[in-house]
Amino acid sequence: MNGLGGLNKSRHGVVIGMVQLQLPLVETPEDLALQTRKVCGMVGKARRQNAGMDLVVFPEYSLHGLSMDTRDELMCRVDGPEVAQFRAACRQYAIWGCFSIMEYNPEGNPYNTGLIIDDQGEIRLNYRKLHPWVPVEPWEPGNLGIPVCDGPNGSKLALIICHDGMFPEMARECAYKGAHVALRTAGYTSPIRHAWRITNQANAFCNLMATANVCLAGSDGTFNSMGEGSVIDFDGVPLIEGNGLADEIITSEIRPDLIDEARHGWGVENNIYQFGHRGYVAVVDGAKDCPYTYMQDLVAGRYRLPWEEHVKVVDGTSCGFAPPERTYAGNSSASKQREQ
Repeated sequence: MNGLGGLNKSRHGVVIGMVQLQLPLVETPEDLALQTRKVCGMVGKARRQNAGMDLVVFPEYSLHGLSMDTRDELMCRVDGPEVAQFRAACRQYAIWGCFSIMEYNPEGNPYNTGLIIDDQGEIRLNYRKLHPWVPVEPWEPGNLGIPVCDGPNGSKLALIICHDGMFPEMARECAYKGAHVALRTAGYTSPIRHAWRITNQANAFCNLMATANVCLAGSDGTFNSMGEGSVIDFDGVPLIEGNGLADEIITSEIRPDLIDEARHGWGVENNIYQFGHRGYVAVVDGAKDCPYTYMQDLVAGRYRLPWEEHVKVVDGTSCGFAPPERTYAGNSSASKQREQ
């Protein structure tokens, strides 16, 4: 069903291009402006490469590189010039795009933000990374939940970022909200290669959901990102796997109609349905309770591991960040944003 990477696009298919973007070194506003133009140029490359491509996906840190620099002059805004150029590129090339910015936050540390923009240049999804890669990343925990949007050709899309994908609850939430495809963008380097591969496959299989995943590639003189783009089908089988080649765009076709068919028709291993209908052979409609202590404790605000007092790394001081002084404000800012 891959159709030679989407070259033979089917009537119900969605062709996705994953950009193994060269890891940039961004130290000044001028560097940021140059990298913005580079990303927009790659949107054009995606369209020229495959006339049937529906969605082009850029990795986390596409604009900012891996410096973890939080200076205000390098941060972006959703209504700022960088995003405006992304929107214009999607309109110009008539293609959907998924982009990464580090978003200015007047109330604290910046957000690690992902955007999905449609082929008319409209922002369809705005996501802030829920699980920054601690203790390395200084970003504010996301406060917009895990949104899902309608995508091209009848698809539904969700977006999670890098470390998010190591938590099975994240992919489950994407599918629970109806996503056919969970995009996962990352800046990971090679020590994470094995975990990256197995979680992308598990996230797909456990939720009857495709995953489309991509990292930066190449070196900035300090770090080497690994590329490793992949598209995994809903049964956990890779449709395509990339390499470490910088600026290569790997492509694959996803079939939302076949994902729906599996979700509707599978008995064995329809795990996301069976999770909420335990043992339906024995009891009508299955058991619908929540037997998971960690879920109950998390909701009640009493999440605590049996070995909690022995955890050594609990802030970012080991990576050069000062201990935090603020407590998490929850979704107050997000509520205000939704009301505006």
